[in-house]
Amino acid sequence: MGVNSVTLVGRAGRDPDVRYFESGTMVANLTMAVNRPSRDDEPDWFNLEIWGKQAQVAADYVRKGSLLGIVGSLKLDQWNDRTTGEQRSKPVVRVDRLELLGSRRDNEMAAAAGERVTADEVPF
Repeated sequence: MGVNSVTLVGRAGRDPDVRYFESGTMVANLTMAVNRPSRDDEPDWFNLEIWGKQAQVAADYVRKGSLLGIVGSLKLDQWNDRTTGEQRSKPVVRVDRLELLGSRRDNEMAAAAGERVTADEVPF
């Protein structure tokens, strides 16, 4: 038996990049910064992939700096580099549930100020 579960709280690193497919499905990709407990440490960055209705919510409401909570699973994207032919990979969190945390005003202010999340702001 295996368990592959990721739960994160952090801020969007950029506005979602949204793609639409002929089938009507959509996907939103963005990055998320999650702070470490110490203010001296750099945040950890995660690539997020959101599909379907959750992607529409991300497209409509998530902006750079928005405080988010996500639940998903980790996957490894693999491809061959076009110039070198080397196999490349990157970890991606496939989001199953997206929660918009904080108020709209908080998210707008954070985006304008480029604010980092402190340990006190994490809601657990």
